[in-house]
Amino acid sequence: MEFFNEIIQYMIENQETMIQYTIDHILMVIYGISMALVVGVPLGVLAAKFEKSAPVILSVVNIIQIVPSLAMLAILMLYFGLGFQTAVIGLFFYSLLPIVRNTYVGIREVDQNILDAGTGLGMTSLQVLRKVQLPLSVPFLMAGLRVASVIAVGVACIAPYIGADGLGREIVSGISLQSEIKIYAGAIPAALLAIFADTILGIIEKRTKKRLA
Repeated sequence: MEFFNEIIQYMIENQETMIQYTIDHILMVIYGISMALVVGVPLGVLAAKFEKSAPVILSVVNIIQIVPSLAMLAILMLYFGLGFQTAVIGLFFYSLLPIVRNTYVGIREVDQNILDAGTGLGMTSLQVLRKVQLPLSVPFLMAGLRVASVIAVGVACIAPYIGADGLGREIVSGISLQSEIKIYAGAIPAALLAIFADTILGIIEKRTKKRLA
């Protein structure tokens, strides 16, 4: 209990820094995931609509995902330099797989009878995609977004190794100084952020499913 109080005391004494690190952490995650949504959803649609492209697209995002996060950031640092921008690009790559895969699965899971009904009503292939398949695949996309968010919050903790800030700054500093308090002061808010993102997106996912049921 005393140790926990020391962590709280440390966070209160350094609240301005902690708030700034938290804001930086959230911004990195939001920017990285936003970029992944912009790129990942079209890739998932492309894979679903053109089956021959699916193995290539899914394999590429799979390979990106299995690269160790620190190695990925180090490689990106060689091309994009140190700092916030490189961290965002790294989070973008790590968020791609769950978004692409879930978009692909969501579109493929739409009942063929529903698609036939849309075509029977005179919709073009593009209209069926926009008005039927994409809306019905939203719960799958939300599930992918939840996974991507949790991954991104975790990966962002090592961003300080390439010159970015965020809550990982406290963790890295704590490792250097062998300070448990600093490590926990960074790790606890990061874990709470991941839980918060997962909970909020989970609620949205459930509401979306109910609306479509």
